[in-house]
Amino acid sequence: MIILGIILFIVGLVATIAVLQTIGIILILVGAVLFVLGRTGHAVAGRRHYW
Repeated sequence: MIILGIILFIVGLVATIAVLQTIGIILILVGAVLFVLGRTGHAVAGRRHYW
């Protein structure tokens, strides 16, 4: 999810499409939160690890 967010953000910057930049930032943030929760041992959506 983080990599998809980075790709969308970069495409949005290159193509100057604000919607892609916004979606990219949101995906990066959500992916980072899920990654941190998974690394600390909290179950995320019924899973112990989030990859």
